[in-house]
Amino acid sequence: MSQFVLPPSLANCNHVLIAGAGGGFDIYAGIPLYEALVASGTAVSLANLSFSHLANTDAKPMVSGLYEITSETAFPGPYFPEGVLARFFANRGRAVSIYSFEKTGVAPLKCCYQFLIEHLGIDAIILVDGGTDILMRGDEAGLGTPEEDMASLAAVSGLDVATKLVYCLGFGIDTYHGVCHAQFLENVAALSRSGGFLGVQSLLPSMPESELYLEAVRFSEEHMAFHPSIVNTSIASALEGKFGDVHRTERTRSSELFISPLMSMYWAFELGSLVDEHLYLSTLTDSETIWDLQFAIQAFRSQTEARERQAIPH
Repeated sequence: MSQFVLPPSLANCNHVLIAGAGGGFDIYAGIPLYEALVASGTAVSLANLSFSHLANTDAKPMVSGLYEITSETAFPGPYFPEGVLARFFANRGRAVSIYSFEKTGVAPLKCCYQFLIEHLGIDAIILVDGGTDILMRGDEAGLGTPEEDMASLAAVSGLDVATKLVYCLGFGIDTYHGVCHAQFLENVAALSRSGGFLGVQSLLPSMPESELYLEAVRFSEEHMAFHPSIVNTSIASALEGKFGDVHRTERTRSSELFISPLMSMYWAFELGSLVDEHLYLSTLTDSETIWDLQFAIQAFRSQTEARERQAIPH
């Protein structure tokens, strides 16, 4: 029997959309949630902000900037996490589409989400982040790679959906991109004060949700061997009980890793609470392209005094 616990706010939802917020392999971080919701009898769909050239696939756009990727979709190149994931599910006898968004600004991305809400009858959205930089509000010592996460967060925040959550998986991974994890914890504390922090849950190897996740990561390693996901292979290593400077891919050999049990923990939040704490998200609302969004973030950072970087004293 699974030990996975879903938040009460999802209990009465009919159709949940789990979406990879930061693009690339982020949707893989939502697989344990997907499996738990399916097991509970809830309808679930998967979506992802894509780094692939979706227009070069044989999938027709559902609306401008949005494609339905299936196990039959021809790869646009060797890098195609969404197509690999759809094929993984097909190999298990499941026909699962991955609704994939082109990398754009907030305004067109919001339109794509709105189309999916109406097309699928979505009444709950969960943004999943492989890593924790989606919690960076803007004044931290480092923001990680904020563009895609903030595009997703801003787009979903403007949608009329009753239940909107954010899940992070992979504490410590964003150190490579300059995130100060003491400041992540400080932001979590602020969300706890406002009631927006929903708690932490460990993924355990014995959980069926974890087993499916590990199988999916291994499948992606096999079918995208030249470009495996650093984030998800690190999480998988942590879930398997590895510790310290453990390398699963040659892509990480030039850096020192710190794999730990903290990487395989889900951190859950109310999306609206993240938005309330954010310092520049409102400046991104009208962005049309990812370049507009990048410029807005750079402009904010140039006028903002960052918090001093600090270490976790343990």
